[in-house]
Amino acid sequence: MFNRRLVSLIIATASLLLLTIDAKTLDPYKVLGVERNASQREIQKAFHKLSLQYHPDKNKAKGAQAKFAEINNAYEILSDEEKRKNYDMYGDEKGNPGFQAGSPGDHGGYTYFTNGGPGHNQFTYRPSDWQSMGGQGGSKSFSFSFGGPSDGPSPSGFSMNDIFSNFFGDNSGAGGQFGGFTGSSRARPGSQSTPKSIRALNSQVYKKEIVDRGMTWLLFSYTTSLKGHQHVESMIEEVASSLKGAVKVGSVNCDTEASLCKDLGIYPRRMPRVFVYSYKASEKGLLVEYDGDWGAKPLKSFCQDHLPRFSKRVDLNFLKSSSVTVDKFPTVVLLSTKKDTPVIWRVLSGLYHKRIIFYDVQVQDASDPTVKKLGVDALPAIVGWLSNGEKHVLKTGIAVKDLKSAIHDLSGLIEGFEKKNKKAASDQSKKASTDSRENQIPLLTKSNFDALCGDKIPVCIIGAFRSFKERKKLESVLNTVSQKSLSRQQNSAHGRDSISYTLLDATKQASFLNAFDKAGFKSLDKVLVAYKPRKGTFAAFEGEITTEEAEKFISAVLNGDIRFTRTRQSPLLI
Repeated sequence: MFNRRLVSLIIATASLLLLTIDAKTLDPYKVLGVERNASQREIQKAFHKLSLQYHPDKNKAKGAQAKFAEINNAYEILSDEEKRKNYDMYGDEKGNPGFQAGSPGDHGGYTYFTNGGPGHNQFTYRPSDWQSMGGQGGSKSFSFSFGGPSDGPSPSGFSMNDIFSNFFGDNSGAGGQFGGFTGSSRARPGSQSTPKSIRALNSQVYKKEIVDRGMTWLLFSYTTSLKGHQHVESMIEEVASSLKGAVKVGSVNCDTEASLCKDLGIYPRRMPRVFVYSYKASEKGLLVEYDGDWGAKPLKSFCQDHLPRFSKRVDLNFLKSSSVTVDKFPTVVLLSTKKDTPVIWRVLSGLYHKRIIFYDVQVQDASDPTVKKLGVDALPAIVGWLSNGEKHVLKTGIAVKDLKSAIHDLSGLIEGFEKKNKKAASDQSKKASTDSRENQIPLLTKSNFDALCGDKIPVCIIGAFRSFKERKKLESVLNTVSQKSLSRQQNSAHGRDSISYTLLDATKQASFLNAFDKAGFKSLDKVLVAYKPRKGTFAAFEGEITTEEAEKFISAVLNGDIRFTRTRQSPLLI
């Protein structure tokens, strides 16, 4: 009974060995169906297509698992430039001759497409050994090497523990590997190596470059003990390549970035998880997990669906109204024949969100009267409005070579328009500042006394204050009143009515006010004094100084409807 079980075990083991050997000895180019000069892009596409077709979770047909093992092994060789170079030169990815006469001392044995190395298990058969199993004798032997650390060779030249751990996993919990399958109840593709060409992300990068930056990111999380990297990475790279410029990609190793994975809730389970940093639901981005079919096409559609939507869809009537003009940000409008907002415009609306206002309009053709009125002669076209309402035709007859170059070129166009808007806003601010200074009510000092309250001035209106708060109130009132034409002709020398307006700091110029009132109006926080320098007379308004009351007082002064009193002395400034 024991002998029978032993024979059965040996036969089963030999079958498994042959299955592995077959996967290792097949030409990887033929397995993936690509030419020997195929590009990495072509190899990725072929692997992606075949791995989907023969994935154990989807294909239960007899031989699918063996085929899947071949596909994974072939991609492992051809996706690594060094292994591919070695295979092309020697027929073996390790750089050893793949099938050659044995070295002295091994009785003319063959090294047969090895995957081992120093310290690895090796299993050797000689032709004479096959006779006992129905094979044919000969003068040469074959050597097969299997990866994994050696637990010590068995009498037959290999460790039984290694063979079975390839199927069922070892005791470490990481699982063994056989043709890309894990030791779990459900097989997964890939290897334990980390992603090679996708950028690794950490907390700092995530916060600085991803969170609310307006760019859509395609991310996947993993741990080094999980299988499935090759398959997921290949799929993501294919999507990223087709959406280059619109989507960025990154990976998070939850072994080294455990806190980030925990905070984001992206810790992987039995295989890597895929997420999109989306702007579909709100202006603030959020991570949305992909749970669709494992394929580049559905994942690409998922990414496109989650691109920013900050461009508002409007009709041509919108362009006829004045609502295009905004107070703070410039506005750009895309005119195209597209039924929906183009992908390029959605990407740009995310990149320049909170800096530019985006709209898009569907137009039948450039002959539309409204389109012609805008100055557009060819579609697609972009028209912009500065924050001051000034219109500019930014570009017409836009030609798109590819997504990445189009986004780059139009980004330059929009940034140039943004700079123009900043300059226009700066010029407008300078002009407003100049106008404000021209209309500002000056503070009365010794240096400007003659210009404001000298003998050449018929009437000088002085607003005296005792606090900063009262100064601002008086300044606002007098500035408003001074802009109105009362009853005198403008004084050509000063560009104002034949009346001057000035402010006086009563706390510093008490002696000046003593010329009008013995107490210097000390009981008042503010007072309005009309002074006639030539006659040496004055009138004062001591009530609540509002714009309306100040205008009535000044009108009465200019019309002679108010009684003036001679000053106690000539007012002097210190």
